[in-house]
Amino acid sequence: MAVHERMINLAEKLSENASLIDEKAVRNLTKRMDRAKSLFLAGAGRSGYVAKAFAMRLMHLGYDVHVVGEATTPAITKKDLLIAVSGSGETHSIVSIAQAAKKMDAHIAAISSNPRSTLGGMCDTIIVMKGRLAAKREEDYLARQLKGAHEPLAPLGTLFELSAMVFFDSLVEELMVIRKQNEESMRARHTQLE
Repeated sequence: MAVHERMINLAEKLSENASLIDEKAVRNLTKRMDRAKSLFLAGAGRSGYVAKAFAMRLMHLGYDVHVVGEATTPAITKKDLLIAVSGSGETHSIVSIAQAAKKMDAHIAAISSNPRSTLGGMCDTIIVMKGRLAAKREEDYLARQLKGAHEPLAPLGTLFELSAMVFFDSLVEELMVIRKQNEESMRARHTQLE
C-alpha cells in the first residue's frame, strides 16, 4: 500500500472517530472551561505533546493555562479545571495527577478512549475519543489475523493521539467564536521569543 493510501485510510478513521464524539459532553467541557479560573493540562508521552499543543492555543485564546509538570505550574484550586489526556485512562502518572487535583476539589475533564478507566471514574466530564483497542495478550498475531482482527492502521496510540489533536484544534475554532477571538488577537499573544 502506498503512503498516500495509508494517509487516506487514516483520514477516514479520524472522520469516523469524529462522528462518534458526544456533543453534549463537548458543551459541558466548554462550559467548565469558561467557568474555570485556570486550566491545567496533563498528558504523558505523545499524549503529553498533544496536551501541550492545546495548552499553547488556549494561551493564545487568553485563558490562564498551565502544563502540569512545568517549573512555573502553580497550585491547583477548586476554581480550576484539570484536562487530562490519556488513551487508556490508566497511565499511572496521569491518574496520580487527577487524584491530586481531586483532593483539591478541582474539576477534572478527560480525553480518553476508556470511560470505564480509573481516570474516567474520577472525571466530571469525559470526551470519549476512540483509539486502538489493546489486542488480547493470549492470542498471537497469526491467531488474530485468522479471526479477522487485523492490525490497526497505525501503531500503538497513534489513532487516539491524532484524533485528540484534531478534536482540540476543532475545539479551538469553537472557542474562538465563544470568546470572540480572531487570528489577530491570538497572534498578539504569540511569543516573540523564538
